Amino acid sequence: MAIADQIRSLAEQYADETAANLARLVQTRSYGGEEGDVLRVIEELCTTYNFDEVRYDGLGNLLARVGNGPKSIAFDGHVDTVHVGDPSQWSRDPFSGEIADGWLHGRGSSDQKGGVASMITAGRILKELGYAGPYSVWFTFTVFEEDCDGMCWRYLIEEEGLKPDFAVSTEPTSCRLYRGQRGRMEMKVHFKGVSCHGSAPERGVNASYKAARTILALEELNEKLPPDDDGFLGKGTVVVSQTKAHGPSQCAVPDMAELYLDRRLTWGETKEFAIQQVMEAGGGEIDSVEVPHYTNTSWKGTTYGQELYFPTWKIEADHPLVKAGVAAYQNLYSNEPVVDKWTFSTNGVSICGLHKVPLIGFGPGDEDQAHAPNERLRVADLPVAVAFYASLVHTLP
Repeated sequence: MAIADQIRSLAEQYADETAANLARLVQTRSYGGEEGDVLRVIEELCTTYNFDEVRYDGLGNLLARVGNGPKSIAFDGHVDTVHVGDPSQWSRDPFSGEIADGWLHGRGSSDQKGGVASMITAGRILKELGYAGPYSVWFTFTVFEEDCDGMCWRYLIEEEGLKPDFAVSTEPTSCRLYRGQRGRMEMKVHFKGVSCHGSAPERGVNASYKAARTILALEELNEKLPPDDDGFLGKGTVVVSQTKAHGPSQCAVPDMAELYLDRRLTWGETKEFAIQQVMEAGGGEIDSVEVPHYTNTSWKGTTYGQELYFPTWKIEADHPLVKAGVAAYQNLYSNEPVVDKWTFSTNGVSICGLHKVPLIGFGPGDEDQAHAPNERLRVADLPVAVAFYASLVHTLP
């Protein structure tokens, strides 16, 4: 029996167990900074399935390995989730992990514990089939992605020295093959005014009016942002997500104002380019633009941080890793996968965007389920993802 057939057969054989593992992960709450409990469940499963190495890094990411080849590939899945939001919008317990009518329900099911559960079973299959090829196969169960995508991989590469030859993100793709995403950055735009008594506003300079005029200019800028040259990633966007104004009292002209921006970056758009665009849109109203710095302390007690800039990334359609992904899918299912890109952001901003490790995405679940109430995942996606991960290892260049 061909290796792809063996892998597909085992993925189907273990489909119910993969779903049960996913239910257990969904039932274990794991907000950012609180991932320890769910990582201990994953550690137990990887140990039970006889992975060759299971250990934590200094930040609190869990690393599991199968194989000991001189080259390396990493399959990445983040284990943190966003919060539930308004509980009244959920028809089921957000942490039920209930399976009904072909769907597994609960926070994190698609984003992205489904990918995590599939990684675990893929490693189990590689181990059972005695994989001894040229790759060390790492499964990285990472933290803080929802708060600061890619920071966990900055730590892995820059502090731990784990820089693989190839990588796969298991974020939801509806079992399509993805090869890029827009980048993003956050900006604080500061305005200064001159305060005076509110009974005579003409004596002062109102910082909130400066901000208001800039908001309208940024709305216009968003409409004018062009797409990338080849049309693959699409256009960038800029959104004013928060506004603040402050003065000496409730009856005074505000002398300070601030806008918080979410800027999505298409191919060719850099941090410096985006800041300059905002300054120009402000038409002299803006005092300064700041890219904030994020810092947090992990469940393991390690404090780490980075600037809130996340570079755009893509690899070409004829890249050897994309070709290997297409071949792996063809070997399993005798047809080609859809090749596309994410709308949202992933750890790929660090893996490929910053550190230039070739990356593709393939995951169970749908992107539109991410952060949504009544989040759910198609159970049928799980064995497809499991088989793809294990088969890809055998088709890599």
